[in-house]
Formats: sequence, structure tokens, C-alpha cells
Amino acid sequence: MSELARRVAFAVVAAPLAVGLIYLGGPFLAALLGIVAALGAWEFCRIARAGGVPAMDAVAIPLAALAPLLVHAHYLRLWTPSFGLLALVAPALLGIAIWARGVAGKPLTAVAVTLLAVAYVGVLGFGYALRYAPYASGRNPTGPDAVDPAAGTAVVLLPVILTWASDIGAYFVGRAVGRHKLIPAVSPGKTVEGAIGGLLASILVSWLYVRFVLEPVALLGMRPAAIVLFGALVSAAAQLGDLAESLLKREAGVKDSSRLLPGHGGILDRFDSLFFVLPLAWVLLTQAHLLIPVPR
Repeated sequence: MSELARRVAFAVVAAPLAVGLIYLGGPFLAALLGIVAALGAWEFCRIARAGGVPAMDAVAIPLAALAPLLVHAHYLRLWTPSFGLLALVAPALLGIAIWARGVAGKPLTAVAVTLLAVAYVGVLGFGYALRYAPYASGRNPTGPDAVDPAAGTAVVLLPVILTWASDIGAYFVGRAVGRHKLIPAVSPGKTVEGAIGGLLASILVSWLYVRFVLEPVALLGMRPAAIVLFGALVSAAAQLGDLAESLLKREAGVKDSSRLLPGHGGILDRFDSLFFVLPLAWVLLTQAHLLIPVPR
């Protein structure tokens, strides 16, 4: 089977499964995000080790998996985030490094890389937060805090679909008319023309998705300026996320983060853009209030 055929076959199976788990939400979505975060942390530590930087895998992997589960617990009102508790994480890791690494084991570097690994992939928890944000209450909530599954799923898929649109637009425009290299030292194949193509594709799909999916399914819309702004910012974040992962791999001298996903490489190869997009989408949609209700 060719590389493209493996990629398509995997996507045909994985995409509906992921959408189904987003629709189910709750522990199903939290478990999915936790597993992906754990595998991403494992790959991050693997890349760091290839680059000569020792990471604390035994700490990074469970902490990354815990991040989406804590978001789930927060929405169940079982746990409230505490900045004081979070501030103890770094001192605790330094304490562990005293015995686990010692002076010869580069303890400061190990702790820094471990914290970065958790922060880098732990943001997948924002996918859960988007699924249950108040604006996604939908048409038929079953209680004061309930979220209509279709509405919540439509909101989560908005930044995901735009990320794919940006990636596809950048690829095809870059292949067709790309002449000027964007950042050749980091990613030789990316061009300025491709980046612009990805930006325009994201804006176009943003309008189509809001008009034909978000409005009828979730009863939510955006003003024209907000659609353009959201599509442009998501594309910019997606392309930065892609470049950031390329930077990590180039420094470590590896081609793929792993071979976990047939035809796609690893978790970081597939989700690199979403690590930047999901937090941004959460801020824009919940804090900047770009979404507005539409009449039934």
C-alpha cells in the first residue's frame, strides 16, 4: 500500500471515530485527549533525547495525560484549578531530579524539557473546554449546565476544520505557484505563496462552516469581520505550530516524531498545528466572544 493510500485509509477510520467521541463528550472525550496527550509527551521526550537533551519520561507522560482529565474534573465541579498547586509542579520536579538525575544527568535541562513537554501537549485540554463552553448550550439543553452534543461538536470542529483547510490550501498553492521560501532553514518546502494560500483557504472555509454548519446546528454565528479575523488567526497559529514542530525535529535530526499513525508519522506530526490553534480558538470564542447567537 502506498504512503498516500495508508494515510487515506487511516483518516477514513480515525476521523469518524474522533468525531463520535467528541459528540459523546464527557469521559469519552477526556480519555481520547488524555491518550493523545500521553503519546505526544512520549514523542516529545523521544525527540528531546535524540537531540541530546534528557527528559523525564516517567513524569512527563502521566502529567500530560492528566491535563485533559483535570479539565473534565473541573467541568464536573470535582476540582477547581489552583495557581498555588500548579506553582508546586516545578519545585516538585526539581526535587525529583535531585535523586533521579543528579549533577551528571543534566537536572536543570531535564526539568525544563519535561515541563515544556507537558505544557506543549497538555493544551489539548482546550478541546474539551471548547466542547462544553456556555455558548454551545444548543437548542435543547437538558439542564442549566447541559450542552447539546451536536452544538458542542460543531464548535470543537470549527478550529479543527480550519486547520485542515489552512494546511491543504498552503500545500496546493505552494505546489502550484510557490516561488519564495518562507523559512528554508526550518522547513525548506514551505513558501510565502503557500502561507498566503493557507490563510485565504482558512478564511473561505471559516465563512462556509459558520454559514452552513454552525448557524443551523448550534444556532451560533459570527459577524463578517469576526469570520475573517478568526480564519486568519487560526491559519497563522496553525502554520506557526507546524513550523515549531519542524524546528524541534530539525534540531534533533529526526524526520518524524514517531510512526504511530500509518501514513501520518506521529502524534506531534499530526497535531502540531492544533497545539497552537486550540488555545487560541478558546480565547477568541470564549474570552473575545466572537460567536453570537442567531435566531431559531
